[in-house]
Amino acid sequence: MASPNDLKFQEFEEAAELLSADPGASTLSMSGSSTAPPVGGGGGGGGGGEDVKLDLSEDEEGVEESSELLGGPKPTSGFWTFEYYQSFFNVDTMQVLDRVKGSVMPLPGRNFIKHHLRNNPDLYGPFWICVTLVFSVAISGNVSTFLRQMGNPTYHYRPEFHRVTIAAAVIFMYAWLVPLGIWGFLTWRQGAERQIGGYSFLETVCVFGYSLFVYIPTSVLWIIPFEWLHWVLILVAMVISGSVLVLTFWPVVRDDTKVMAVATVVTIVVLHTLLAIGCKLYFFHTEDHKTTQVSTTPPTHTTLTTKPH
Repeated sequence: MASPNDLKFQEFEEAAELLSADPGASTLSMSGSSTAPPVGGGGGGGGGGEDVKLDLSEDEEGVEESSELLGGPKPTSGFWTFEYYQSFFNVDTMQVLDRVKGSVMPLPGRNFIKHHLRNNPDLYGPFWICVTLVFSVAISGNVSTFLRQMGNPTYHYRPEFHRVTIAAAVIFMYAWLVPLGIWGFLTWRQGAERQIGGYSFLETVCVFGYSLFVYIPTSVLWIIPFEWLHWVLILVAMVISGSVLVLTFWPVVRDDTKVMAVATVVTIVVLHTLLAIGCKLYFFHTEDHKTTQVSTTPPTHTTLTTKPH
């Protein structure tokens, strides 16, 4: 019965016998750096064995290319498919909460896109923020009007459902058309000035959408019937949301010419301010209704009589 050592070295002994029978045989080395010494049975009479190295570089490159093709990004579906739009809503609750927190707590030097989106913009947060803001502005405006007119006996409350339509048109147009204009302008400046950076259209829509979140609690607090409080709240909201936009877009446009950089940031702030003030004046306008007392005394008519001469 063969021992384990005999079984273990049997193949090597057979190889040694073959080499001793043919000293000029060559050996294969699987290592790219080391060579196998010639094995010969004779003294120095036999010629040194020639090492043949096995080059696997081409095979390794082929494997790497195949792995890149398999592990790389899969081709996206067409824009008419559901899977294409599903990727825009691929976020979890913690990511959305972190982005909402970043939109109401802007810090100097912290770019919203770089620190919160991290190359993963979404449409889930901006969409629901816009929808919530539409209903909060419209409903709060109706409630505010009702509370202001409670002491007016001539006022009859009628729900103004058309305000929902107007709020939806204004807010969604702002959340889509303004980012489209800013993205198009930055793309154009990238062609004119090579050192100018930029964001994708989805990232631009995302930062504008999240910047509107602060107006949701602000619109609810506008129900309180104090005009001075309304303007204080709108000022605070504009500073917070405007800071998010400025801290995000200034690092991109600051390498442009000074005039274009300042004009771009001022345009963004002005459009944002017009949206806030426009919603305040239209949905929460204050009218001074003065009750007029109607006199019950019939008017006195004077008749002039003429005497014939």
